[in-house]
Amino acid sequence: MDPSAKVLLISVAAQLAGMHPQTLRQYDRMGLVEPSRSAGGGRRYSLRDVELLREIQRLSQEDGVNLAGVKRIIGLEHVVEDLREQLMQLSEALERAHARLAQLETISAFPRTDLLPVSRASTALVVWRPRSSGED
Repeated sequence: MDPSAKVLLISVAAQLAGMHPQTLRQYDRMGLVEPSRSAGGGRRYSLRDVELLREIQRLSQEDGVNLAGVKRIIGLEHVVEDLREQLMQLSEALERAHARLAQLETISAFPRTDLLPVSRASTALVVWRPRSSGED
């Protein structure tokens, strides 16, 4: 079964999470968990939702975080997940670009090693002397 499939009735999800169904309704109203709705309007939960409900319970009961704090933590965790995904995609794109550049270097009649610049600090010393007023 797909862990993200929203197929569990509220009573089943509540039992799996060790909560009362009314608690799930309250968490839904607060936006802590987002069940889907059946054609008749009943809430449907996934196994991922049940895991989230358990995490909410752990944070609030064991760690003493209030529900507003729990909501903020969950929101930040989603942001972190999105940023990790973006980072992975950008890293893969960069690897492909480096591979393509290396490929072009090998087939080029005039290879350019400066396409991937290496920064070098200059050690040149430049002496500046102002012009004297009589040298125009």
